[in-house]
Amino acid sequence: MRLLTRRGFIGGVVAVSGNARGSEPPQAVDIFRAGDNGYNNFRIPALLATKKGTLLAFAEARGARSDSGNIDLVLKRSMDGGRTWSALQVVADRGTDTIGNPCPVQDRKTGRILLPLTFNPGNVTEAQMIGRKVEARRTVYLTWSDDDGATWAPLKEITDSVRKPHWTWYATGPGNGIQTRRGRLVIPCDHYAEGTEGSVSHAIFSDDGGATWQLGGDAAEGTNESQVVELRDGSLFLNMRSYRGKNRRGISRSSDGGKTWDAVAWDETLVEPVCQASFIAAGKLLYFSNPATTDKRERLTVRVSKDEGRTWSSGKVLHAGPSAYSSLASLPGTKLGCLYESGTAGPYEAIVFATFAEAWVNS
Repeated sequence: MRLLTRRGFIGGVVAVSGNARGSEPPQAVDIFRAGDNGYNNFRIPALLATKKGTLLAFAEARGARSDSGNIDLVLKRSMDGGRTWSALQVVADRGTDTIGNPCPVQDRKTGRILLPLTFNPGNVTEAQMIGRKVEARRTVYLTWSDDDGATWAPLKEITDSVRKPHWTWYATGPGNGIQTRRGRLVIPCDHYAEGTEGSVSHAIFSDDGGATWQLGGDAAEGTNESQVVELRDGSLFLNMRSYRGKNRRGISRSSDGGKTWDAVAWDETLVEPVCQASFIAAGKLLYFSNPATTDKRERLTVRVSKDEGRTWSSGKVLHAGPSAYSSLASLPGTKLGCLYESGTAGPYEAIVFATFAEAWVNS
């Protein structure tokens, strides 16, 4: 069943026709398509809506259909709410090596956009690093923009501040970081440590606008890619991809800004095929998107919680076919945007941007 109004490229510029109003269905447009700009495919979307209203759509631009190898971090910008998009911009390129896992956040006070990324040599794989088949370990970098994403600072390594020496694999996000009401910048992450059997979600944080970073506490082993929100009482709520939750999302709370996390529980409503998901706060509501199945990466669904994650709606389907990673953002006018992987034969044919009213999800 076709659930979206979808447009493609018009005269070299991507355009979305009109806006979603009330409970009208979303409108969607392909932002990155496999084969564009000489890249084999694009994966790992991250969407940020800036204070000035600019939309930043980040993705990994891959030289092959692999999680390793020549992978650049790229960006497209929209100045009009997603109706038109810029040409592709390369934010980070480490030659034939891998740089990715975008997890942007904007500091309210300075307006600076912080973009943590992770790096590894292109000739090694995640499995090799986790299994200690190679000496290489994942390292963590930061770049930033003071002009709404038009230009970016040279990469700065922050590994020593945010990674323990015995950790092998490391991933920032992917998706979005947050800034708490007190001003702390929080980036959800995950890692593998030597001598352990599973990945672990954790967070890193900055209390000085991104100048310096600290390592927060671990969640339970078996958790992975994660996203975080701040609840009304100031606690943090972590939502995690899980390898031990029997196809249910892992959840945990922190009352100290991410320094420690409560025991992980499993959300029986939020089913998953073991995949990344997006999780954001918009006013008093929480929104969640993921492939809402237990076996295949398909049926990308957006849900709303009106009670801070205790219960969730049955959800609205953005893409019924193959779909995987996603990134939500709150937009002006009680609207939401979602940047997500989708296709017809497989989930990695394109990264699509959809905009829709909160009322569409809530109805």
